[in-house]
Amino acid sequence: MRDALIGEVLVQPDELARRVRELGAEISRDYKDREPVLIGVLKGAAFFIADLMRAIEGHCVVDFMAVSSYGSSTATSGVVRILKDLDMSIEGRDVLVVEDIVDSGLTLSYLLRTLRAREPRSVEVCALLTKPSRRRVDLDLKYVGFEIPDKFAIGYGLDVEERYRNLPFVAEYGGNVDDL
Repeated sequence: MRDALIGEVLVQPDELARRVRELGAEISRDYKDREPVLIGVLKGAAFFIADLMRAIEGHCVVDFMAVSSYGSSTATSGVVRILKDLDMSIEGRDVLVVEDIVDSGLTLSYLLRTLRAREPRSVEVCALLTKPSRRRVDLDLKYVGFEIPDKFAIGYGLDVEERYRNLPFVAEYGGNVDDL
């Protein structure tokens, strides 16, 4: 795809595929003889969770939540809303939250508090991307794909106004995010 707004590639397709396989193997070992509930955070994690599930040996189930703290902005508002809740109970279950990217951590922190209140047996996080330099809260991310610099990332599920999710790589958005 030729587009002047696709900047520097941060993670190549082959790196994504390799790391997703590695994460799947780690999760398979850690959840051997258990059936984790993978909770994908929509919409960005849809691509990642689909590939990750195929890389996990053994049984797992999937559900989705949609949360918003951005609205149409590119900066978090700090106010989190649940737009789509789980369809199943997670009480007594092993939960693995699957995120596309952890930036400030505010949204994920809220989501984890909400899920823990539902009394699962365990709750862990698997994030494809993380930007530690932007973190505003302390979070324990058990599984991390890649640390990236403080750049606005697009591709492999990440978007700008719903565009670029279908890129097979992760790249820096080359436009001015302040104009969005």
